[in-house]
Formats: sequence, C-alpha cells, structure tokens
Amino acid sequence: MELPNIFIGNYKRLALLPLLLLATSLFFIPRIELGVDFRGGTLLSLTLNQRIDPALLEQQLASEGLDADVKVFETAVGYKAEIEFPQSENLVRADELKEEFEKALPEVTRLEIEGEMNESKKKDYLEKREEINKLANEIFALANKDVKADSFAGVNELEKEFANSYKKIYSDYQDSIMKSVDKYVNYTSISVQTVSPTLTTHFIETAVRVAVLSALLSAGFVFIFFREIVPSIAVITGATCDVVIALGAMGLFGIPFTLPSFAALLMLVGFSLDTDVLLTMRMLKRKGDPREKAYEAMKTGVTMSIMAMVAFGTLFILATLTHIPTYYEISAVALSGLVGDIIATWGINAVMLLWHAEKKGEV
Repeated sequence: MELPNIFIGNYKRLALLPLLLLATSLFFIPRIELGVDFRGGTLLSLTLNQRIDPALLEQQLASEGLDADVKVFETAVGYKAEIEFPQSENLVRADELKEEFEKALPEVTRLEIEGEMNESKKKDYLEKREEINKLANEIFALANKDVKADSFAGVNELEKEFANSYKKIYSDYQDSIMKSVDKYVNYTSISVQTVSPTLTTHFIETAVRVAVLSALLSAGFVFIFFREIVPSIAVITGATCDVVIALGAMGLFGIPFTLPSFAALLMLVGFSLDTDVLLTMRMLKRKGDPREKAYEAMKTGVTMSIMAMVAFGTLFILATLTHIPTYYEISAVALSGLVGDIIATWGINAVMLLWHAEKKGEV
C-alpha cells in the first residue's frame, strides 16, 4: 500500500502534531530519573531461586540499617531482582578526601625532596605534610584502621596506606550489603555495580561535553554542506526534536537516564541527521515540484525508519523477556526517538523546507 502525499493542500497544518508532541515531551522531561551511572550508588542484579516480596525485603534491609529500593521481575528465565542502594555518606566523604589528598600530594612530595636537600625548605614541608596528615587520619578513621598519618616517615608510604584505606571503605560497604542480602535472599547469580560520587561527576561532565560537541559539529558540517541557513536550521531542528521527544518518553514511561540510554540518544542524533539530510538533498538538489520531491523522500525515509523500528522492536521484546536493563534502555529510547523522528521530520523539517521553497517561488 502506497503512502498518500500528505504535502498536498495546506502542508503547514502538518506541524501541529509534532509541536503538540514536543510540548507534551517538555512536560515529562523533568520526571526523568537518573540511573546509578549519573546518580551514584550501588546496584545489585540477582537471579532468584524463587519470587520474593520486594516490600518485605526493603523492610528487612532497613532493619539492617540499609536504605534500599527493591524491584522484582518475572522473566522467561525465571525471577530477577534489582536492589539499588543510594550513595553512602562514608563513600561520599571518602571521595572528597581522596580528591583533596591527590590535589595536595604533588606539592608535598616536591617539598619533601627539597627539604632533604635544603634545610630551609623543611618548615614548608612540615606545614603541608600536616595538612595531608589530617586528610589521611580522617580516611583511616572511616576505614576503621587504628593507624596515624604521622607514623609514616615518607609521603610514599602514606600515599600507599591512604589508597589501601580508600579501597577498604568501598569493600567494607559492599561486604555489609552482601552480608545483609545473603541473609534474606536466595539467589543463583549476582552482579554488583558501584558508582562512586567522583565517577558520577565525571560521567555527567563527559555526557554534557559529548552532547554539546556533537551538536556543534553537526551544525557546522550541515551548514558547510548546504551553504543555506534555512535548510541547515531545519536539519538541526529535526535532530533536536528527536532527542526532546525521546527524553519525554523516558520521563513518561520511567526509563532511567543511564549510559546506555545516553548512547541511544546520541544514536538517534545520527539517525535523525540521516533522514533529515536525505529530505534536504532531495528538496535542494533535484528538479520538480517540491511537494512531490518531499513525498518521494518521505517514502524512502519512512521505510528506513520502519526497518530500524523492527530491529529495535526485536531487541525490546528480547529485553522484556530476559529483563536485561541495557537492552531495554537502548531499545525503548531508540523506539521512542524513531517514532518521534517520523513525526518531526515530515511534520516540521519538510514543512520548513516547503516554506523555504515557497519563499523562493518554487511552490
């Protein structure tokens, strides 16, 4: 069955649906939940021997002093559970101490060497050494180690003990979680993901840099290629709309913002540019009625989108059956964005290009 030519008649009305969808998406975007990758914390994924009551397990873990969010799923391979623990105050403080210690360490090391060679530098070294001693003593206390920083003659020995204490804080925290989980849950397999506050900050900063850089590069290459303002703006608008619609779907359906879902958003930018450039190339480079050119481009573009939706739909079904979070997040975000791409490309981009052609006297 051949698609009807939706561009015959008042084509500007086609923009109403995507604009409504964009407004709805903007309403739901603030509801997006950050995953462990961007919020930090510890996530346990377990394959269970039998179904458990998530509310009861939360109460049992609370009695052990652990604040947990428990989710249980029935999959094709049995019951699975996800137990998420927020960032521990000790872990947050340990990361802060580690950052301060590593920032001060090079200067203290330099002053230590200079102090051995020149007695006049000894006073500066001792002052700076006292500063990192305070940091080290605090992390020793968090690690429940009965040692003092001034018992280490050299900075290298202090640095090694600091690193060991930092690792111990994390391992002790994970051990306390596992001890409590083992007490109440029977499982056949388990995976543990712990994201520190420092790593969380790094992920967020990297994500922002990648998003900004990809937007700038896309805008630059599109303008260089087409050398016209309106078509270039139309292409970038299409990619932006796809991402906004996908983010709105994440907020609506409770898809967390994680590294896999962020990767899916970047993938959507690439796919959107593909269909938008296809439309723009047909509109600018081929001769004929602009409405017919837009229609021919739509038949090719929609076919591409449907094929991609079939692929990601298959992945979504697999994720639903096996409850593999990475597959679910990628496929759900991709499907949402692909639906948005069909609506935005042919409801906004095509309208902008037809309006541009109309201004040039081609329509």
